[in-house]
Amino acid sequence: MKALRNFMNKVEPSFRPGGKWAKLESVYDGMETFLFTPNTTSRSGSHIHDGNDLKRTMITVVVALIPALLFGMYNIGYQHYLAIGNSHEGWFTMFMYGLFAMLPVIIVSYGVGLGIEFIGAQIHHKEIQEGFLVTGILIPLIVPINTPLWMTALATAFAVIFAKEIFGGTGMNIFNVALITRAFLFFSYPSHMSGDEPFVKVDSILGMGGGTVVDSFTGATPLGQVATSVGEPAMTNILGEPISCLDAFIGLIPGSPGETSMIAILIGAVILLITGIASWRIMCSVFVGGLAMGALVYALPSHVYPASMLDPVTQLCLGGFAFGAVFMATDPVTGARTKVGQYIYGLLIGVFAILIRVYNSGYPEGMMLAILLMNAFAPLIDHCVVSSNIKRRARRVATKE
Repeated sequence: MKALRNFMNKVEPSFRPGGKWAKLESVYDGMETFLFTPNTTSRSGSHIHDGNDLKRTMITVVVALIPALLFGMYNIGYQHYLAIGNSHEGWFTMFMYGLFAMLPVIIVSYGVGLGIEFIGAQIHHKEIQEGFLVTGILIPLIVPINTPLWMTALATAFAVIFAKEIFGGTGMNIFNVALITRAFLFFSYPSHMSGDEPFVKVDSILGMGGGTVVDSFTGATPLGQVATSVGEPAMTNILGEPISCLDAFIGLIPGSPGETSMIAILIGAVILLITGIASWRIMCSVFVGGLAMGALVYALPSHVYPASMLDPVTQLCLGGFAFGAVFMATDPVTGARTKVGQYIYGLLIGVFAILIRVYNSGYPEGMMLAILLMNAFAPLIDHCVVSSNIKRRARRVATKE
């Protein structure tokens, strides 16, 4: 590392004003801050309100996402080989299939997102921020694996430009960038995101997984199946076999790669909570809100709304609820920052996610819209909490006088 540090110091003058490569100064800064912790501090625009620096925060979140990423790769292969009737294949073969299926999506996500950020930094002569390190891996985890790469590229570009750069870059955005990517795909290409279309990749990749799908094949997500049910909801896997709550908890069901396994997501949650990166108030409040609303709608079932007949625990295990609660709602930039505000913010996300999911079959997921909605209201929630505190203290002072 010392030799690398010496090399970076040696070439630095070439990238500074007046140097041969001065136009690439932001590229040098981006590489240096990626390799080494900078010895400078933020003077304005800080958005992480504790002792953590941005790099440490981003890397910790990426580490927490690894269990969901690895399981997602395995599940892609598992669902594929199940679809073609070769479920006897070993776990390594299934994992390798999923790995090669996800790599292009990851490359496109980082290539497009970082490319735009590099270009923006060059144009405005700003430092390249590390914020997209997390967004770049979140996008492949929440986008269906069968989404065409050009759609993913277009959605990523839209999100980075209009949900991040236009607001001033990392720390200035009011909406979660990864969720804006998913929202763009959902509203622009609903057939790929609605959940009632196959969420399984059945193509052969590098000669792996060749074959034809079985006659009973259906790759729709459980929530997609529930939304299109008539009367009692029925959830089945690719082969038409019933899906239990345990299946959903483990994650061996169709769905976006990172959102199916609650076990993998909870491992990530433990990492975020132990390191103090994520707010336990928001995370726990989301689950409490979802559980409470799930219990309420379950107590008032209706055949008109099939999702109301799912028990509360199953509601939490399906779709992107757990993933959103752990990795999206806890975004320090777009979430509430006051302690009381975080409770309210998380609780409302859980409540609205179930409400949207149950009573609007056009949006069977619910979590995406709930988080984006509360992103917009997070500043108002904090404002109300702060104003309430000021008024309460003013009354206390007046009483003492």
